[in-house]
Amino acid sequence: MKDKNKTQNKKNYEHNRIANVPLNGKHKPERAKVNNGVFVYSKIPTVASLAKSLDIEPSAIIKYLFLNKKKIVTINQTLDEDTLGEVCLEFGYDFRKEEIVAEEDFENLNLNDNPDDLTERAPVVTIMGHVDHGKTTLIDAIRSSHLVESEVGGISQAIGAYQKEYHGKKITFIDTPGHEAFAEMRSRGAKVTDIIILVVAADDGVMPQTKEAIDHARAANVPIIVAINKIDKPGANIEKVKNELIQLDVVPEEFGGDTIFLNIAAKKGVGIDELLENILVLSEMLELKANPKRYAMGTVLEAKLDKGEGPKATLLVQNGTLNASDYVVVGAAYGKVRRMTNEHKKILKVASPSTPVSIIGLNEVPKAGDLFMAFPTEKQAKDIANKRHALKVDEERNKNQSVSLDDLYDKIHEGEMKEVNIIVKADTNGSAEAIKQSLEKLTNDEIKVQVIRAAAGAITESDVLLASASHALIYGFNVRPDNLVKTKAQEEKVDIRLHNLIYALIEEVEDALKGMKKARIVEEVTGRAEIRQIFKASKVGSIAGAYVTEGSIIRDSKIRLIRDGIVIYTGKLGSLKRFKDDAREVKAGFECGFTIDGYNDIKENDIVEGYVEKEERE
Repeated sequence: MKDKNKTQNKKNYEHNRIANVPLNGKHKPERAKVNNGVFVYSKIPTVASLAKSLDIEPSAIIKYLFLNKKKIVTINQTLDEDTLGEVCLEFGYDFRKEEIVAEEDFENLNLNDNPDDLTERAPVVTIMGHVDHGKTTLIDAIRSSHLVESEVGGISQAIGAYQKEYHGKKITFIDTPGHEAFAEMRSRGAKVTDIIILVVAADDGVMPQTKEAIDHARAANVPIIVAINKIDKPGANIEKVKNELIQLDVVPEEFGGDTIFLNIAAKKGVGIDELLENILVLSEMLELKANPKRYAMGTVLEAKLDKGEGPKATLLVQNGTLNASDYVVVGAAYGKVRRMTNEHKKILKVASPSTPVSIIGLNEVPKAGDLFMAFPTEKQAKDIANKRHALKVDEERNKNQSVSLDDLYDKIHEGEMKEVNIIVKADTNGSAEAIKQSLEKLTNDEIKVQVIRAAAGAITESDVLLASASHALIYGFNVRPDNLVKTKAQEEKVDIRLHNLIYALIEEVEDALKGMKKARIVEEVTGRAEIRQIFKASKVGSIAGAYVTEGSIIRDSKIRLIRDGIVIYTGKLGSLKRFKDDAREVKAGFECGFTIDGYNDIKENDIVEGYVEKEERE
């Protein structure tokens, strides 16, 4: 029976390969053919091959083009697309260009499943929220398990995936860590989920990671169910939580919004049934379906190197059926599924769509977020993995996950960009909101400007991770990133743009939307110094004793005073001394003393950043 099922699965796989025109080898379809009176092509054919496909003589095409278009062509000449279309219509055929996707590029396959093969699949639900708001406790209540007790400090440290059967239907849950340090894991979770459960503690309210979870949900265009947890605790204030979420445009259904709000007490199991029922209702509305008859495709949730078992990966099967002993390509890794288990470590023979499984048998550890696909033979899997590995090396060499403003200019000018994502960080909430509203007003019929985060405060690593995950630009207004954030932005190829004039910021984006490149004033940081001691002098005012941490501090240069990532003051250096002697310049690794022209409100741990301005052509 097992061999019969595998044979049928292979037949279905081969059928789907041909139907979707993805691959190479003996099953590869012809590059150009006629189907029901439609000439289908991927590359422009020669006159001879076009004539053969249309079942006419090449001379007929040559004669038509000469008499009607005054074009002289030979039988070995290729035609431009407009001419190809005219020839097809002249001889009674419609025409359609078909994209051929290389087998190793299986992420971009356009899967055309037979509607008769599609079946309902379990919804994939991601639990998100601020640290200690009860996400894992909610999973415990749903599964009647004791996950929290096994976690370090009661905080989730890795993605966990679990299934629950309710009223005869399965629901797949992904528990993502809530602490700010795990923002990247949360962004992975949002990419594979159908529904997000946003857990907010009734006694704590909306917190930074609550806002981040909302940002990730919106960036992934995933519906949210809000679970207000800990309603049984003293100090619980449900209305306060609702009002705070309304301020973030998460509006309950009772107030005319489209978001389901539920009150729960996860530790006591209160409201859990209602939550599960609402998940099933929402999943029915989403009409979630998959084809279990094809070879499996999906995403890596987590991966590690196990000392005893080798490379180990937690996979979420999103389409098709994964069989024990299938050959899989996972990112740039490959192997045969030697063992497949569920969250209870039970060995599985098959895993249907929406099932999370742990597998061993890969030749190397893949990355969380990688896609995987199963193939009929080891040779095919190995060949594809080798090609993907070569592509991965090239991509890492030229890594560009996010979009830069230069990319924006070019893509908009070429008509490729339809939506621009922007993150705004400013010195005050008022500034952030004003910039958000001004930017979103730039939306036109061709391009949508979407501000996926607008908040007061310094630019953080979390902002960079969200920008990387959603291909966004970061705009800072009167704020500065620290060195760790700059390094992270460079690693992720995230473009951070800094301004101190709102109109200049808006004008820059407006010009980009028009595909215009203009000269602009750019700043070059010459050095940074950390203020470690303050001295008061009656005639001079506040004197800063500082240590130069990078570059050099130059007398009379322009400077900005930064406190907790926020620009407090912009001006010029007054005096600059090394001990008692005047100095023209003090380099990194040395101490100095200085004053700031017209400003005395300096404090210990403030940062002074020196800079020069230059004109740069985009």
